[in-house]
Amino acid sequence: MSKKNVSFAWAAKEFIWPRKKIVFIGLILIVMRSLAGLVLPYATKSLIDEIIPSQDMQALWLLLAAVLTAIIIQAVSSFSLTRLLSVEAQHLISLLRAKVQKKILTLPIRFFDNNKSGALVSRVMTDVEGVRNIVGTGLVQLIGGSLTSVIALVILIKINATMTFFVLVPVAIFAVIALKAFGYIRPIFRARGKINAEVTGRLTETLNGIRVIKGFNAEEQENRIFEAGVERLFLNVKKSLTATALMTSSSTFLLGLASTGIMGIGGFFIMDGKMTYGEFVSFTLFLGFMIAPIVQMSNIGSQLTEALAGLDRTQELMEMDEEDDPEVRVQRIEKIHGDIVFDNVSFSYEEGKEVLHDINFTAPSGSVTALVGSSGSGKSTIAGLAATFLNPDSGKVLLDQTDLSKVNLSSYRSQLGVVLQDDFLYEGSIKENILFPRPDASEEELMAAVEGAYVHEFTDRFEDGLETVIGERGVKLSGGQRQRISIARALLANPKIIILDEATSNLDTESETFIQKSLQTLMKDRTTFVIAHRLSTIQKADQILVIENGRIAEQGKHEELLALKGRYYDLYTYQSRI
Repeated sequence: MSKKNVSFAWAAKEFIWPRKKIVFIGLILIVMRSLAGLVLPYATKSLIDEIIPSQDMQALWLLLAAVLTAIIIQAVSSFSLTRLLSVEAQHLISLLRAKVQKKILTLPIRFFDNNKSGALVSRVMTDVEGVRNIVGTGLVQLIGGSLTSVIALVILIKINATMTFFVLVPVAIFAVIALKAFGYIRPIFRARGKINAEVTGRLTETLNGIRVIKGFNAEEQENRIFEAGVERLFLNVKKSLTATALMTSSSTFLLGLASTGIMGIGGFFIMDGKMTYGEFVSFTLFLGFMIAPIVQMSNIGSQLTEALAGLDRTQELMEMDEEDDPEVRVQRIEKIHGDIVFDNVSFSYEEGKEVLHDINFTAPSGSVTALVGSSGSGKSTIAGLAATFLNPDSGKVLLDQTDLSKVNLSSYRSQLGVVLQDDFLYEGSIKENILFPRPDASEEELMAAVEGAYVHEFTDRFEDGLETVIGERGVKLSGGQRQRISIARALLANPKIIILDEATSNLDTESETFIQKSLQTLMKDRTTFVIAHRLSTIQKADQILVIENGRIAEQGKHEELLALKGRYYDLYTYQSRI
């Protein structure tokens, strides 16, 4: 089955079938509108051939009443059609955006590592918009237009088969050109979605990194990159416009050719007495009813092609494997004791490039395990495996003797707390950011977390206190202040497993003193993993793992490792000298 058929079948199943009643009502309305439109050509023939020659005033009034009724039906059905389907289409777009965003959040960390956030925003906001042409008036007009054309064709054949045949030849040629054009345009629309996502992604990164860009005087470089992106977008649009222009000019030429021929043939038949004036005018009007939907269908066809191209990308996203696979992750954990065991764990980000090799260690419940080593040695990867952000390629990570790869992620992560080096904060107040893991926490619980992380030490100096708005990603705060908010957030979550990735890296000496005290509170009776470059912060850890080149080079307590005079000793004495 072709990609086109797959996409349309998926769209029909996902969007059209659940709304079959609304679509069916739309079809009835468009049939009513089409049939009401056919009254005018019939009335014109009667007016010219019968009513005017006989000067029948009563028949004229009846004819005018019939035409007026038909116009009212057309107007009401057109309004109802647009109101019903367009509103439903916009409603569907909002539902689909929410559905795509929900799906994206179920995907594994690796997916986000390989995709720009701006590109994902484009997939949520832009790709789904095409659905309005499928559930909205587009598809219904395509079906209704086809029906109108068929009815008009039957009437045209009845009026004059020879003239009708002459018209059908250029119409058939136009149909072939249009089909080929749609086949050419669809890959262009697919590529446009991708280019648009890339350009949006780069723009988002540029705006997020504005301080770095200005700091390195790199505005011109970013301008060039963005201009190159929009140029690619322009060239893509130019291609599709060329194909669309070909269809439009073909329709103008071929249908103009048909009209010229009809004038000649019609004139000949009238002069020969084989056709009345009324039949000729009626034929011309019915011809408009047959051709107008065909020309309109070329525009609708282009919209549907663009819609399906966007929905191809949406379908691709919706069919990706979720991180929390319900068929694999079947075990729910209600209460965590906290024993974590790495059993012969190996991991690679790219096939054939292993970054962890046969990692074996046990982190007993309530213990503190420190991970140290040079940059890129694999410390954060071990923490990522413990947090279930990553899954081992071989071996197992066990929690209370249960394989973490089989555990329902929601049941585990509800008892997990993380404080990362890149502390993520929402634009909003300090209070909102601390309440993030538990928005329904009591005022007493909030204040306990605030005091435990010594957040009040700096918020008391702010005019608005905890209600102070911190700006996007917390730009109005110092690194140490942001870090303390992250620790307060972890305290409020009250997890059983804690992962601290460089939790004291952004702190000055005074802040570090405060944080060391709050971390002791945070780590009490909780299984904790600490990644630290500053070895002075981990001397009291229950065990220290020295990671080098993806392996555990040394393992033990601070004093034991110093006594070995190995890699840890070198790192510690080097930092002490500094």
